[in-house]
Amino acid sequence: MAIDIKEIIKPENIVYKKSSLLTDNVMHYCPGCTHGVVNRLVAEVIEEMGIQEETIGVTPVGCAVLLYNYIDIDWQEAAHGRAPALGTAIKRLRPDRYVFTYQGDGDLAAIGTAETIHACNRGEKIVMIFINNGIYGMTGGQMAPTTLEGMKTATSPFGRDASHDGLPIKITEIVATLPGTSYVTRQAAHTANSVRKLKKALKKAFLNQKEGKGTSFIEVVSTCSSGWKLNPVDSNKWMEDNMFPYFPLGDIKDE
Repeated sequence: MAIDIKEIIKPENIVYKKSSLLTDNVMHYCPGCTHGVVNRLVAEVIEEMGIQEETIGVTPVGCAVLLYNYIDIDWQEAAHGRAPALGTAIKRLRPDRYVFTYQGDGDLAAIGTAETIHACNRGEKIVMIFINNGIYGMTGGQMAPTTLEGMKTATSPFGRDASHDGLPIKITEIVATLPGTSYVTRQAAHTANSVRKLKKALKKAFLNQKEGKGTSFIEVVSTCSSGWKLNPVDSNKWMEDNMFPYFPLGDIKDE
């Protein structure tokens, strides 16, 4: 007698399933990378809101650019650092669309500092997702603007020296001071509880866009096992001990 699996796995009994927006492409992120978790959450939020056909994502250069292989929505690729400028153009031309950018720390807080600051200052009605792992991941592990003091990288082999390189920039606190931002938060994705909080923040940001509010800016403090030269477990521990004290989690602005 044939067994109908649908009769066994009823919708009310499903604890978790893969988002229908996620493609079957194999993810190219390193083991333990935070990108994969954030990718999944973005897909889940878009699916749950039923806005797949109205959403346009913008990714630049770096590990972030891989995202358009994994979520089945419309995408535009921007030059390095220019995602906020391209996102601005798309949203102004198609105000009926949900637009978000997805960028790393070297892209958003260094190469694209001007685009970030001015888009937030103007209050562009987009969502900006900022992955901060304190290092240039894809391009060789160089020091980034968010690299912590004393942290060793390919271009700071003896550790970041504040007297020479300055202190790590807190770009999220900076954009929170700008009048155009409506929601600014810093989250993580290393535990079940942090994943729930991050998903809630992402959903809030997209709902803010639906309501026509100013820029929503979400920083995700992340790991880079390859760049940090640590295994995934030790990377999470290092992040908790070193990244969180300098980049504390929580909402910074909510209007």
